[in-house]
Amino acid sequence: MPRKKESNAETCPVARTLDVVGDRWSMLIVRDAFDGAARFSDFQRRLGMARNILADRLRTLVEHGILSLQPATDGSVYQEYVLTKKGGDLFTVIVALRQWGERHLFEDDEPRSALLDKASGTPLAVMVPTTTDGKAVSAKETAVQRPLQ
Repeated sequence: MPRKKESNAETCPVARTLDVVGDRWSMLIVRDAFDGAARFSDFQRRLGMARNILADRLRTLVEHGILSLQPATDGSVYQEYVLTKKGGDLFTVIVALRQWGERHLFEDDEPRSALLDKASGTPLAVMVPTTTDGKAVSAKETAVQRPLQ
């Protein structure tokens, strides 16, 4: 069986990212961490994952600095998984996946969860890629510049 290409050898940021968080369970763990899940039992109850798979994904997310383990906030002997700054930066990815799913995987009248701004109670604006000066761009208006080998 061929060996998996080392993530650090990839020059594509998308490929490196998918090596870390590119499976369903990892992204759902990150999503639930944003929604307040912190303990192993929280994630297991919400996701219904097998304990061994959950333990493996949590370990990977901690090893990559997306989650950190901290003493439980209630003073118990438990530990809690907390999003790091690096993990918090995945919020835009979660929102983009959510908005894509809302547009393409649900009928207009089909019930679904909603992500709302706490202050106003309104849905978030649709995310669009922009240039550094704020101009919206499509994929046709971009180009990937690969490093010289």
